[in-house]
Amino acid sequence: MMTQVVRYRWLFVLLLPGLAYFAIFKYAPMYGVTIAFQDYLPFLGFTGSPWVGLKHFENLFSSPDFPRVLGNTLILAGLNAVFVFPAPIVVALLLNEVRLNVLKRAVQSAIYIPHFLSWTIVAALTYLLFALDVGPITQAMNSLFGERFDFLADPDWFRPLVVLQTLWKSTGWGTIIYLAALAGVDPNLYEAARIDGAGRWQQMWHVTLPAIRSTIVIMTILLAGNLLDTGFEQIYLLTNSLNRSVAEVFDTYVYFLGITQGAYSYSTAVGLFKAVVGIVLIYGVNWVARRFGQTGLF
Repeated sequence: MMTQVVRYRWLFVLLLPGLAYFAIFKYAPMYGVTIAFQDYLPFLGFTGSPWVGLKHFENLFSSPDFPRVLGNTLILAGLNAVFVFPAPIVVALLLNEVRLNVLKRAVQSAIYIPHFLSWTIVAALTYLLFALDVGPITQAMNSLFGERFDFLADPDWFRPLVVLQTLWKSTGWGTIIYLAALAGVDPNLYEAARIDGAGRWQQMWHVTLPAIRSTIVIMTILLAGNLLDTGFEQIYLLTNSLNRSVAEVFDTYVYFLGITQGAYSYSTAVGLFKAVVGIVLIYGVNWVARRFGQTGLF
């Protein structure tokens, strides 16, 4: 063991900044989770605040807000799983079929760009495009259907807007990992499939998809771990008083309670609940994947 450490010592040196980052910014703050079991008061601190056990968790599960917030979160998570998660796979498969490299690179560059825009810019573009009466998309829909659409205030349109935003911003960037996996596919497999009479669709189904199956499984496990993480910035920037009934998720719920109302212990309990659910889902989906003979995370 020590021989390997000495031999690859510079690789271990390069590893140190990453370990320091996780130790300082990820693991050290976990001590603050203890306030979920306290009635935390800032002027008393961690050691002086009284312990209340599971009081805040009981309040969370008995709160009338819990079913609504949980439902909104799960619905958005389900929409992301159905529409957003497969999108990079589909786009990667389509790009893999493009034989003209110039066109392929141009399309890749174009669909990567939205990833580098902040959610503030994406929200601003959404407001410009879907603004009441003056947004170009709103005007087109009003003219086409003869109705007056209010996309930004109508609760029924909140979730479609969130899904469209996520698709536009993340699909291109998400294709990178699948295109990397596709780059490792042996070209001889396609040649053998063509000799056997397989068309483009059959090659994709019997060669390409099996080649990236393990990557899809791993990404599914990671998605399960982040099931309750719907993204604070995106949801917060689209939320208003008219669509709050369907827009409030755990991320915004924690913000409004912890920051605006000072319920630090209660909001920490909500965050800890999310973390525990994420861990359980990661282990559960990983176990299912291994049971079906796939490569899991561990």
